Amino acid sequence: MPAKIESIPARHEPPLLRRLLANRSGAVGLIIVVLFVVMAICGMFGLTPYPSVEQHPRDRLGAPSEQYLMGTDLFGRDVASRLIEGAGNSLRVAVLAVVLSGTLGTLIGMTSGYIGGMVDNILMRAMDVFFAFPAILLALLVVAILGPGVNTTVLAIAVVYTPIFARVARGPVLSVKAMDYILAARCLGLRGVRILFLHVLPNTLAPLIVQISLALSWALLTEAGLSFLGLGTQPPQASWGVMLSESRGIAEMAPWLMFFPGLAIMLGVLGFNLLGDGLRDVLDPRLRGIR
Repeated sequence: MPAKIESIPARHEPPLLRRLLANRSGAVGLIIVVLFVVMAICGMFGLTPYPSVEQHPRDRLGAPSEQYLMGTDLFGRDVASRLIEGAGNSLRVAVLAVVLSGTLGTLIGMTSGYIGGMVDNILMRAMDVFFAFPAILLALLVVAILGPGVNTTVLAIAVVYTPIFARVARGPVLSVKAMDYILAARCLGLRGVRILFLHVLPNTLAPLIVQISLALSWALLTEAGLSFLGLGTQPPQASWGVMLSESRGIAEMAPWLMFFPGLAIMLGVLGFNLLGDGLRDVLDPRLRGIR
């Protein structure tokens, strides 16, 4: 009598969100990012305690109180309202810059890795030229050429991060294009563009998702730095970098003017970095212990 063969039940992984919440870094980062996004949305739609440019001369340089939770600045403007609006401006710049650089860099990296040969050498050497410049200096160069402003800040950050996305996208493509299912797709007569977007891209998304999270943190920091130098968001629009710049001369007299925007920048960057670490842990099978 033949032995009875028992079937091994298939292993179903929990959803990505549940795995991310089970990861300590990912959970903390996700909470911070969600709070930041909610604050940014409120800033974009003007859901602030006071209009961000409304001045209250009698209450200028007021300390945090029940009326003004984070105090007022040199012109009597509510710091909390400007902080919320600044979150919206920072998120808009960061998202636009990362979308632009991520799209362009991914296309360059996928094309370079899939075609190989002379095309790969030309594209990657062009990316190496951008890598030769320090990131912040390259961003300053772009802004100096095109002039200060929000749109220029978006373009400057995108120029800096495009080579990074190209490198991140190229690596997985080099290994994926040698897989049997890619060879089968070629034998079926599929063209290179269809293979890239239908078969290669879905299998290289994990490192790109992690890189997007890390790029958002760097974009927030760069936007704040350029605005601090007067090259990004222009007054009277609210920006965390602008708020820090305006508080330089009176930091000892009104320390809350520097503390709150500085804390917001730190938490925003920390949140996206922790989220990126958590995504890396849950998306990489080696780090999850899956054999």
